[in-house]
Amino acid sequence: MLDVLQIAGRNLSRYRRRTLLTLLLIVIGMVAVLLFIAVTGSFKAMMVGQITDSVLGHLEVHRKGYVASIDTLPLNLNMQPGAVARVGEALEQIDAVETWSPRVKFGAMFSNFTETTSIRVNGVDPGREAATVPLLPGRMIEGARDGALVGKGEIVIPVLLARGMKVAVGDTVVVVATNRDGSVNGKTFVIRSITEGISGPGGRDGYIHIDDARDLLRMKEAEVSEIAIRLSDPAQLERVTGVLRQALAGGSNPEAKPVLEVHTWAELSPFASLAKMIDLMTVFIKVVLVSIVLVSVMNVMVMAVYERIREIGTIAAIGTPPSRILSLFLGEGLLLGVIGTALGTAVSLAVIYALNVWPVHFAFGQQQDLVLAPEIGALQVAGIALMVVGVALLASLQPAWKAARLDPIDALRHV
Repeated sequence: MLDVLQIAGRNLSRYRRRTLLTLLLIVIGMVAVLLFIAVTGSFKAMMVGQITDSVLGHLEVHRKGYVASIDTLPLNLNMQPGAVARVGEALEQIDAVETWSPRVKFGAMFSNFTETTSIRVNGVDPGREAATVPLLPGRMIEGARDGALVGKGEIVIPVLLARGMKVAVGDTVVVVATNRDGSVNGKTFVIRSITEGISGPGGRDGYIHIDDARDLLRMKEAEVSEIAIRLSDPAQLERVTGVLRQALAGGSNPEAKPVLEVHTWAELSPFASLAKMIDLMTVFIKVVLVSIVLVSVMNVMVMAVYERIREIGTIAAIGTPPSRILSLFLGEGLLLGVIGTALGTAVSLAVIYALNVWPVHFAFGQQQDLVLAPEIGALQVAGIALMVVGVALLASLQPAWKAARLDPIDALRHV
């Protein structure tokens, strides 16, 4: 095998310009694919992290039908204390669950005593909410950033609302809400902090203490609209979702349907479609890479066979078996694939390292000064490398087979 590769290497060196151009195409394709995967993977992870760690959590549990009506934040579909306890017991049995936070969500009117507008209110347990969505405290651009996220009698409002209503930290405002029975109640709050804007869900959300939310809505029991869950390892999302759904499947309503539903962040966020688009683009660029390698290597091998027909006839006439001739041309394709892959991988890793040493800053939606930190796993690199080498061999197969099947007499007559 080694001698076949040595002969293949010498044959490639006989046509240096063609070989270098082919290697350059393979290197460019490798660099394009690996950089695209690294950069888009980093962007996707950052985007998902901003959503899960600022607003949603990795998973959420709701009463059946709540998500279908989530735009109205229906209070009649809140989870009762028994259901909340049941979810808590199930979560305690799952090691991958880091923490979870109960929320009471409702629509209300927000007033500065002069003007009134709508607001989405989240009643939260300050400590558990900050642990479940750890980027939320860092979104405070005005007011208190240390200590509890929000205290009783305090409210955190989005910057969009603060500017529109011309209110600031320390001002007193009124929140008016209608409870499940249709009764209207109001409560005064002091603005503790103002959060920066965020695209998508959470862009108009305010936060108050969960006890204040229940008091404002005159809840007789400790109801919960949803339970947000944070995992210690987001890669366990699908497994934990399946386990939790199975654990909560026991309870059912009179129609024999599950009372509780488990939803991943992707099922709740419109940005999931963007993540899917990134995955689709990754597949597309891999197809482009395969096409580049296939065409370039096949072109080289077809020309090599055509230009060396008499040479092939000579070695066939002196007794070289067809399998040996086949292996010689496959060896050339293999060398092109291996060398091009090695050079492309080296260049790609160097560029990725440079992008981490000299990071690129950009904005995503309302989020400013985000840092792009591209990275790529060894398995991803190995997978792309094997694909390129395999395609190079495949591209060499037809010309090599043609060379091995040449009749020595006809080949020697070739001009």
